[in-house]
Order: sequence, then C-alpha cells, then structure tokens
Amino acid sequence: MSHLISPYGGKLKPLLLRGDSLREAIEKAHTLAKIQMTSRERDDLIMMGIGAFSPLDGFMGKRDWKGVCDEMRMADGTFWPIPITLSVDKEIAHSLKEGHEIALLDKETNELMGIMTIEERYEIDKGYECKQVFKTDDPRHPGVAKVMAQGEVNLGGPVKVISEGEYNKRFKGIYATPEETRRLFQERGWESIAALQLRNPMHRSHEYIAKIALELCDGLFIHQLLGRLKEDDLPSEVRIKCVEVLVDHYFPKDRVIQKGYPLEMRYGGPREALLHAIFRQNYGATHLIVGRDHAGVGNYYGPYEAQEIFDQIPSDTLLIKPLKIDWTFYCYKCKGMASYKTCPHPEEGHLKLSGSVLRKKLASGESIPEEFSRPEVLQILTDYYQTRDPKLI
Repeated sequence: MSHLISPYGGKLKPLLLRGDSLREAIEKAHTLAKIQMTSRERDDLIMMGIGAFSPLDGFMGKRDWKGVCDEMRMADGTFWPIPITLSVDKEIAHSLKEGHEIALLDKETNELMGIMTIEERYEIDKGYECKQVFKTDDPRHPGVAKVMAQGEVNLGGPVKVISEGEYNKRFKGIYATPEETRRLFQERGWESIAALQLRNPMHRSHEYIAKIALELCDGLFIHQLLGRLKEDDLPSEVRIKCVEVLVDHYFPKDRVIQKGYPLEMRYGGPREALLHAIFRQNYGATHLIVGRDHAGVGNYYGPYEAQEIFDQIPSDTLLIKPLKIDWTFYCYKCKGMASYKTCPHPEEGHLKLSGSVLRKKLASGESIPEEFSRPEVLQILTDYYQTRDPKLI
C-alpha cells in the first residue's frame, strides 16, 4: 500500500491518449480545424497530458479565468493560482463554433499535440490578468510580455492530449511524469520528499538548502524546469550536467533523484510558487523548498513574498508544505555556508554573486571563488560561457 502523499484533488488525471484511443484521435485530427499553440500553451497542454496539472481537464473558460485572477479559485471552488488558457486571434475565433472540436498544433514544429472541444469563446482584460497574477503590467516582465502578446480571444474546453512533444526524447532519463516519480519514490520507500525547484545552475547556496532538506526528509527530489526561459538563462542541458556532477561528488546518491518537467517559466513569483507546489504534490513530493525570491525576476516581488503567500491561503488548501529557507551565502567569518537566520556577521563578510555578474566573470575567464560554487560546476559553466557571444551574456 502506498504511503505517498495524495495527488492534488485526490487522484492523478492524465489526459494523454494511448493505444486505440490515440490512433483514433490522430486520424480524427486530420479532419478538424487546426489551431497553433505558443510554447507556453503547448507546455501547459503537456502538463495536463501527463497529469501534472491534475485535476484540470482542459483550458479554462471565462468563469474559471476570472475566479483564478480574482481569488485563486476556479468556478467549482478548486484552488488554482494562475490561469491556464489558450488564445487565438479574433479572426480565427469567429471561424470556430462552440461544441466543435479542433486540432492543437505546436506553432514551432507543427506537430499535432492534442484535440480540444470548444465549450466557450471569450475575451479578457489582459492587463487585469497581469496585475492580478504578476502584480504588474510592465511589459519588461517576461510573463507579462507573454500574456500581452497572446490572441484577443480565449478558447475554453476539455482536451485530449496526443503528444509529449520532444521532451521525452530530448531529455531521456531526466524528463518524467508524476506516475513515474511516484513509482521511484515508492520503490525507495520514501515517505517525506523535498522538491527543489531549479531553473539556475546549482551553486553552493542551492546545495546548502538541499542538504538542510535532506536532514528533514527521506529523499531529495531535484526537479528541473525543462521548458523555455528568458534569453539570458542557462539552457536545460547545461544545468542538468551541473546537477549531475554535483550529485556525483557531494550527495548520497541513494537519497537524491533528479528529474525534469515540461513547463515554460512564467516568472510569476508568489503565485507561481503555489503552482509549483500543486504540481509537485502531483509528482509525489511532500515539501517544496521555497527560498529567497522563488520564481521571481527583477525587482517585481519582495524577497520573501513567495514564502508568505503560503500563509495567506487556507491551511487545508494543499497537502504539500513549504520548507521556507532564508537567503543563504558563504560567510568568511563563520567559515561556512550560512543564512541571515544563523549568521551574526555583517554583510561585507558574505559572499554573494548575482547571476549577471557571474555570467560576465565566467565569459571573461575570471576566477570564481570556490566558496560560491564547486569547481566541477564552474568548469562546466566556464566551458559553456566562453563559447557564447559576449553580446548575448
């Protein structure tokens, strides 16, 4: 009998078709009107397909969209922090009929990804969505830019998912579904599992908070984002290498699992932290490590807003719980890793490097203190950045 945490909503609802149902859907899709999805919409569809977005069964209608924007609640009362929507231009929307099915294609590859039954067509106030979800409508915010660039009309309705795209081929051995990770956790006998959200290289600060979690939980689930990031973020393949070398040399291998998930980063700060918690519960994690400025970008969010938001929702909303960890750094006085909660020394004795400063130093061949990052990780990053165009760094 499984001792793992229950999925969000009680059970996993994967929407990915198999066998005869898949073959019939592919054949049917050839006869349907075709809609091209953005990379964000494609990844949301895949997350529904593998059950990571359980209990969602499709793209949200207007009542769900409004409820999520206003109160983080769908029309049926289900807690959900960020709208999951599909949009098209007005001209295309007018050519579609409610009650009809459409084929969903990846805009970048033209691959058939799924089928959707249109239950609703509706227009939204995109600026309002941005202010509610991202706390800003500044177009320099990458999540805001995505919303403002989407079509004028949203389509709501249930979906059937045909493909996982390139993720299971491109990231073989790393990409995993909730059913697969739950099986791994069960095989290892883990009951308490801490998920580490990762979109950056794993430096000493990440290593430190991961090991704090290992002191408290049976296992560590390093869960890398495999979807699209902003241009100056590190490619997934390089980050995966950094984690692999770090785990090989500095972690007990039987207590760590590294996997990845197929989602595009929204940089939604507090609300995205809640979304991260929901799908980590579906993946089987009991705790989500929430550090400083989790899922943030620029200066749009306070450093601990992503932690505080967990205290602002009803305590029974999620089974998964946050592990709130303060800003961590190397302290030359303490002669070790520390945080503001444990270190009494002034900031001039703390080693911190911003991502932009680190990238420039690596690209120019400058040395990085070993107190900031392990040498094996720095070597991988140096090799990568020294082959990059300096104008892109």
